[in-house]
Amino acid sequence: MAGPGAGFEYPPQEVSWLKRDVLLFANSIGCTSDELHFLFELHPSFQVFPTYSIILAFKQTDQEVIDFYARQSATPIPGVPKFDSRRVVDGQRLIEFLKPLPPTSQGKQFELRTKIVGVYDKGKAGSVVEQETVLAERGGDVYTKAVGSAFFVGQGNWEGPKGPSTTNFPPPEGKKPDAVYTLQTTPESALLYRLNGDYNPLHATPEPGQKMGFGGAIMHGLFSWNTTCHGLLQKLGGSDPANIKEFQARFAAPVKPGDKLITEMWKTGDIKDGWEEIRFVTRVEGGKVVLSNGRALMRCVSSKSKL
Repeated sequence: MAGPGAGFEYPPQEVSWLKRDVLLFANSIGCTSDELHFLFELHPSFQVFPTYSIILAFKQTDQEVIDFYARQSATPIPGVPKFDSRRVVDGQRLIEFLKPLPPTSQGKQFELRTKIVGVYDKGKAGSVVEQETVLAERGGDVYTKAVGSAFFVGQGNWEGPKGPSTTNFPPPEGKKPDAVYTLQTTPESALLYRLNGDYNPLHATPEPGQKMGFGGAIMHGLFSWNTTCHGLLQKLGGSDPANIKEFQARFAAPVKPGDKLITEMWKTGDIKDGWEEIRFVTRVEGGKVVLSNGRALMRCVSSKSKL
């Protein structure tokens, strides 16, 4: 039986992007000068980094900054409490890559179609809103399909369903990682990443994070998620978007601007239809795990093709 809010569909949301937007995105997630196919619009193999579509729910069609709080609360979900978007963090994200995005949306009409999978009451800790979003050309192909959850801190105890248990994808025990990717963030990393369209003040100024118990500003969860996907593609996939089919991770702990992120990745040897399951974990150097439950489906290559 479906719980409250489940099945609710938001109106289709028009989205658009320019080449400049995808160049900024690639820059902000750590793409490097030997990956010019992500960073130089005149490169003969110029491509959009595959996770770019995840930002479009925030950016929509805007080229100007927006009021993050107003947009997040614009369409309430029927049958559940109205949650406070000033106290929300990411829970988990999964994305399937079905078709490469064009470098610009110009000349086409793209839209996001989002429906609620479930809204779950986690008691004193808060509430989880899980939703599925597809990016599609109007009347045409679907490019990506994503399932994500948002955790509304301290906003539970409304007698809602607790929600299903999640499947875990732990790294193999006792096995050294097949590859390791490191990324040094700076105090300005979140201030650059937010220009992609995710203007949550939590990642720019200390006051929201202090009220939520984080001690100050924190990195976007999707910054760590996107940079980790870049690390996997660079280390195992030759930086070729054609070599990744699916990517997911759970947000386990916040990252502070200036932290060094270390991603360890393992090939499982489990290959189906040419796609190998990869497990990964991202942690702050010398400290806590920040992305757990990491899993990807990839075609691993032995050399760095860089296209």
